[in-house]
Amino acid sequence: MLFPEINPIAFYIFGVSIKWYGLSYALGLLIGIWNCKRVIIFIPGNTNKNDIENLLLWVALGIIIGGRLGYVIFYSFDYFISNPLDIVADIRKGGMSFHGGLIGTIISSWFYAKKNKLNYLQIMDSIACSAPLGIFLGRIANFINSELWGKVTNMPWGIVFPNGGSLARHPSQLYEAVLEGLVLLILLNWLVKKKLFTKPGIISGIFLIFYSSSRIFLEFFRVPDAHIGYIYGPLSLGIILSIPMFFLGIFLIKK
Repeated sequence: MLFPEINPIAFYIFGVSIKWYGLSYALGLLIGIWNCKRVIIFIPGNTNKNDIENLLLWVALGIIIGGRLGYVIFYSFDYFISNPLDIVADIRKGGMSFHGGLIGTIISSWFYAKKNKLNYLQIMDSIACSAPLGIFLGRIANFINSELWGKVTNMPWGIVFPNGGSLARHPSQLYEAVLEGLVLLILLNWLVKKKLFTKPGIISGIFLIFYSSSRIFLEFFRVPDAHIGYIYGPLSLGIILSIPMFFLGIFLIKK
């Protein structure tokens, strides 16, 4: 199956290109905050939807700063330590880390909760219910950009990517969009509405366990970054970074 050529640039505003990748972040944040307000009432704690009116800015900063620094530290440290100005100047060309964005969101949300004297884990549970929206949109943008594609496959849905050689490959971006995005979104929001849990933090734990397990599984279908390769045997950096997430999820559920 040939790759459906979609222009990575969605449109222009006053001569400035607006890319699908950037739009995925913006839409993910806007729809995500709307969903946080929608589900917060179902989660145990002292926070209501009016308390998270200003959460958008804090989460956006956490995702952007954490995601960029995560990419710099985890994926291209040697390059950026020699070219520090590119950390900011080169950001529109791509280079964001999900795990870095997650760490940034955890930290920025903690400051927000502390500043406003709110239940931190309740806020994180609402974010956990909404994050899969952004994950879904982000992976679709990766597909449009023809990046992060998978290994060679004989499956009928394999796709010949324009920058991936002449052989069909797993559309691993779409696998992640479905499993880490849509499936996790439906699962967490269903669990929250059913009010099956009596304390905050459990939804966040389930998010971490499900995402990390899915990411580890799907990494076996995905080609690792060319400049990094495999860290040890079949272990990619994505797998290694997901392992602590899994155990943190277990900790949150059992605490």
